[in-house]
Amino acid sequence: MRQPRQSAATSTEGERLTPFEAVNFQFDRAADLLGLSEAMRVALKTPYREVMVEIPVICERGDLRTFRGYRVQHNLARGPMKGGLRYHPDMDLDEARALASLMTWKTAVVDLPYGGAKGGIACDPHAPEMTRRDLENITRTFVDRLQVFIGPNQDIPAPDVNTNAQVMAWIVDEYSKFHGFTPGVVTGKPIALGGSEGRESATGRGVAVVTAHAAKDAGLELDGATVAIQGFGNVGSWSARFLADMGARVVAVSDVEGAAYAPKGLDVVAAGDAARASGSVVATPGVEPIGNDDLLALDVDVLVPAALGHVIHAGNAGAVRARLIVEGANAPVTPAADEILAERGVTVVPDILANAGGVTVSYFEWVQNLQQFRWDADRVDEELLATLERAYRTVREVAEAKDVSLRTAAFVLAIRRVAAATELRGFQIGPSRG
Repeated sequence: MRQPRQSAATSTEGERLTPFEAVNFQFDRAADLLGLSEAMRVALKTPYREVMVEIPVICERGDLRTFRGYRVQHNLARGPMKGGLRYHPDMDLDEARALASLMTWKTAVVDLPYGGAKGGIACDPHAPEMTRRDLENITRTFVDRLQVFIGPNQDIPAPDVNTNAQVMAWIVDEYSKFHGFTPGVVTGKPIALGGSEGRESATGRGVAVVTAHAAKDAGLELDGATVAIQGFGNVGSWSARFLADMGARVVAVSDVEGAAYAPKGLDVVAAGDAARASGSVVATPGVEPIGNDDLLALDVDVLVPAALGHVIHAGNAGAVRARLIVEGANAPVTPAADEILAERGVTVVPDILANAGGVTVSYFEWVQNLQQFRWDADRVDEELLATLERAYRTVREVAEAKDVSLRTAAFVLAIRRVAAATELRGFQIGPSRG
């Protein structure tokens, strides 16, 4: 008989988990509900392939530097693997594994015909010595060494932390040197190279749409509700804009330099202008500068952590006062913090549902590339809203039927779909109760 797994809230183990172990902690909780066999657990948790490459580059200042790049391809049972590339000093293999597995479950939650992958390069694009030419050369060398493992029918990267449409354009160009012009090798490209209308804003729009559904179910009127958003990059800034358009009062936003707080509500457009002009939202006129940790503890209705992972943990979860947390970032809440928040009655909308707008419109972009036909912005938005509403309602139904959190329900739904595809492809397992 399988031994019961230890609660993350009752042991310091919950805070010592590596990122990949933290994802698998949530996986096992859902797999227990499904009665998943041990063989299938191993099959679904084990990455399909892990690629690690060295990237030697002669930088513009004349020195030779070597960077390390990663691509973890987690699962392909439901289709080509999909996931972003992030450029960050802390990028490592375990982080790539965790994020790749989350992509497997995310694409399954919103029922896209994809598996999961993720990767990136351990570098700091914002370092003073890093030039645009250096960044381009690093990207091209990475693609040169990775190109045999990616492609529109194998693995389709996309932007993530510190990468953007320009980086995707370099990837398309470099990949095309080996395989002919292939815009479908990545998504999140400039529109001039086969990108899609609505892709840049898609993740933030999805966060706002899911927030609206979750707020309604929680008995919270979003029009006039107070919102704090940690992170003002692509996801955070677009989330702020769309939530403000829905009538929410965005009272705080932040970036790496700190947070801007305005109890009566801040001007989201002005915050964006200040960030572009000065490098930080802290320079927004008429705001009170506070720390990022202070933002997480603000007395607001909705908290959107939209920066990096593991920012809400056992040490600060008790200080969170928001009624509703919507995960704009990947894995911003640790398993131990999840337990604490649940005990306090805080609703958490998990990342694999809340921030799935980006991969959904990436799917639309890929479809357009394969069809060599473009959709207009209205069609993209209409399809996105329908996909996310359907996914949210299905997760909510599973949560109510099994009396579990939205996170566990999302994992149950995703695992059930991936396990079914794995069985159909011929993997032999024992019976399950799901």
